Amino acid sequence: MDLLAGAAPPPIPSRTQVVLETIRRGILTGRLAPGQALVEAELAAQLGVSKTPVREALKTLAGTGLVVTSQYKGVTVRAVDARMARQVYDVRLLLEPQAVRRTVARGAPLDAAREALERADAAADRAERSLANRDFHGALYGPCGNPLLARILDDVRDQAALVSSVAWRENPSWEREAREHREILARAQAGDAEGAARLLHDHMAGFVARAFPGDDAP
Repeated sequence: MDLLAGAAPPPIPSRTQVVLETIRRGILTGRLAPGQALVEAELAAQLGVSKTPVREALKTLAGTGLVVTSQYKGVTVRAVDARMARQVYDVRLLLEPQAVRRTVARGAPLDAAREALERADAAADRAERSLANRDFHGALYGPCGNPLLARILDDVRDQAALVSSVAWRENPSWEREAREHREILARAQAGDAEGAARLLHDHMAGFVARAFPGDDAP
């Protein structure tokens, strides 16, 4: 039997999507440094595209918080400091454990979370690992049953990926985070909603405290 008979071909990434992922990876690997100006014409020339897909990609990245737009500086890569990191994690600590608690209580499938962990373990660089970790968290909170809650968390997940990528340059603690991810997933797979939520909270709070110590308020 031809399992592909009549099946639609997989979608081909749009030019904008390719440009978007290229710039995102450049930011998360540090090839595009915090504060660096992102000039449409220069990026278009480097990537061999017109300015239009670059412009659209930068708009998307501004929406996810990886770049910032200023009247005087134009578009620049988002800088990460303790205040920014604590603001991002303040939102996550308030909302993400509750979302994961609901996901587990609903008995939602967790295959995507397991697959994201495997991709993180096999990652070749910080960008891949950070994006896989982002997908792990998304796979846990996404099926919470409240699309608005999931969208709010989606809005900060690229910034969280940037925070982790920057932190790992100074302190490559991803093996510790990976162990904690496996413990969270094990609790979730066992149906322990409260235990998974508690481990998740401690995991995120511990990471930001280690990576950005100090008393700066969010």
